[in-house]
Amino acid sequence: MALLATICCATLSAQEQTPKPPLKITPGQVIVPTDRMQRPWGELISVDLATRTGKFRRENTDEVVTFTVMPYAELLHHATLGDLQDFRVGERAIFRLHENEKGEWVWLTYIQDEMNMMNGHKEFYHVDKLDPASGQITVTQGNTDKSYIREAGIVINTDGETRFWKNGEPAKFSDLKIGDQIRTKTHGVGKGKTRIAWEVFADEASLLKFQAEQKAVHTERIQKEGAPGYIDAVEKDALTLTLFNEGEVQAKQLNTGKQVRLAPAGVDKKPTAEPIAATVKSVKQMGRLWKVELTTTAATSTFKPTEVARLWVE
Repeated sequence: MALLATICCATLSAQEQTPKPPLKITPGQVIVPTDRMQRPWGELISVDLATRTGKFRRENTDEVVTFTVMPYAELLHHATLGDLQDFRVGERAIFRLHENEKGEWVWLTYIQDEMNMMNGHKEFYHVDKLDPASGQITVTQGNTDKSYIREAGIVINTDGETRFWKNGEPAKFSDLKIGDQIRTKTHGVGKGKTRIAWEVFADEASLLKFQAEQKAVHTERIQKEGAPGYIDAVEKDALTLTLFNEGEVQAKQLNTGKQVRLAPAGVDKKPTAEPIAATVKSVKQMGRLWKVELTTTAATSTFKPTEVARLWVE
């Protein structure tokens, strides 16, 4: 018995010491390999909506990175959900990258804009210095009471295209003062870390106004284009799928017996065939995803497992 216990303990110890295999991007599955990722700040150079690919410049090295957007990628714009077409060329953002089978950092699982990062971390730019002549704002980035400082001495440039906001209304550079807590939406200049503000939010109300406008845009888009997701399995009279979190507007309306329409989609996530009618057999929220079972009397031959589909709630 003692020997058996020793063997069991040794086996368990070996199992505990064996490292788990790293997660990898897998076609048709929602996988974000957080154990192997890069999240550089960069300046968006280009986006191709048809292929859902693009390029950005790493602002710390000036290296140009080509990326492919995963169908389930979180595209966080104006501190809420968005899509590729919402991002402006030149915009500064965080790009989350993962390796492909060749070890190249090309798979992208989120673009997080500056507004989303600062809002999510509850951080601000604390105004330390104002130079009206040059249009420069020198700030310290940190939390509300500055008990946490991320970076000091940041210079935010403004120009003739910069818009200032206070109480959700247009304002001016002269409305800023030392000690203000601001947030911005900035763009690069093609090299280095120099940033120029497109938008300067002098208070929370102004950022929330932009956020609310983006939420309305996204809700309307999803209602029109359908909630996207992966097809998991296809049978003659049934389908199962995983809906991505960007489609939560539609997903939250699902329940057993609900009538829906479903269409296969291509690389650009646009429908490639006419939608079929189906009925929800079951729906289960799993974190930020939804697992949905559907029944249908329509032909299902246009749907393929691991490919993308669009779902509309009737």
